[in-house]
Parts: sequence; structure tokens; C-alpha cells
Amino acid sequence: MSRLRSGTNRSTLFCAAAVLLFAGAVLASAARPVRERLPSTVPRVDADRVWLDEELLGRWRDHGWWPPVVITALAVGAVLFLCWAAAQFRSGRLRELPLGQPGVTLSARALASAMAERARGVDGVARAHVRLLGRPRRLRARITLVLDPDGSPEAVLRELARGTIAEARAAAAPRALEADVHLTTRRHRARRIH
Repeated sequence: MSRLRSGTNRSTLFCAAAVLLFAGAVLASAARPVRERLPSTVPRVDADRVWLDEELLGRWRDHGWWPPVVITALAVGAVLFLCWAAAQFRSGRLRELPLGQPGVTLSARALASAMAERARGVDGVARAHVRLLGRPRRLRARITLVLDPDGSPEAVLRELARGTIAEARAAAAPRALEADVHLTTRRHRARRIH
């Protein structure tokens, strides 16, 4: 996920949380048990407050322009929210990588499989899984390695950077390729003595 998208998501969630928290606090201040416990300096809503009286509703009913405006605004808001939600649920997984000529592409799955195969060949690596994310111009490889119990993480990372990642960057050039490596260790199985 890009920094701009992540920052936009956080800002949106923060604004929505602030609005909901403020609305909840205002509505809670109308309840008698909450109102009695609030300090005298805190503004509160009267319990018998009428939010929309009949006179105000009558005035609004005289104007025929506001129902279509409200419905249109709500519909636009719902469509924008659905677009934003669809963008969040997109996995970000890269399907194809366009090569120099039109119509010539490299399957991202094939590149990820080749990277995983090369990573499994590194001394000390028991299992490897690679997933390519991002956009065709800026790639990110998520590499998960399971090391043998006696494998050295430093040696594995050095060999991975010199071999697998360097070859993938050469294959993806001139695009940038970032690599996130997650290391875990395979545990020894306990031996039973009979």
C-alpha cells in the first residue's frame, strides 16, 4: 500500500471517528445519568430537546428543491464510499508485468515462482514463498522464508540480496523492485527416547 493511500485511509478513518465520537458525546449528554455526572463546565443537550419541530418541518415542506438535493448528496456519498471500499479490498496483487513491446507481458505469478525457486536454493532455507504486489512501474516482492534450525539469517539475507533479489531487479528493470523479507525458523522436532 502506498504512503499516500495509507495516509488518506488514516485521515479518513480519523475524521469519521472524530465525527462519530462527537455525535455520540452530544447524544449521550442528553441522557439524564450522563448529564448528572458531567462537570458543570461541559456543554450538554437538554433531555426534552426537540430536534425538528412541526413548524420547521412545515417550512421545509414548502420548498420542493431540498428532497432531490439531499437524495442526490446521499447517493453520491454512497457511491464514493463504495468506490473507496472497493479500492481497499483490491488485493494489490500484480497479475502481469508489461515488457518493452506492446502485447508482450510477463506473468507476475511466473516471476514470483522463479524467485521462490531461487530462494529455496539458498543454503539454510527450508521453504520460500514470494508474492508480487504493487503496480507495473513500482513492484514490491513480499518474500517469506522458513529457515533451517541451523541456518544463519545474516548469511541467508546476504545471499538472497546478491542472488534472487538482484536477478529479479534485473528482470524487472527499468522498474523499481522493493523487497520485504520475513524470516521464520523451522523448529527441531522433539526426539522420543524409548
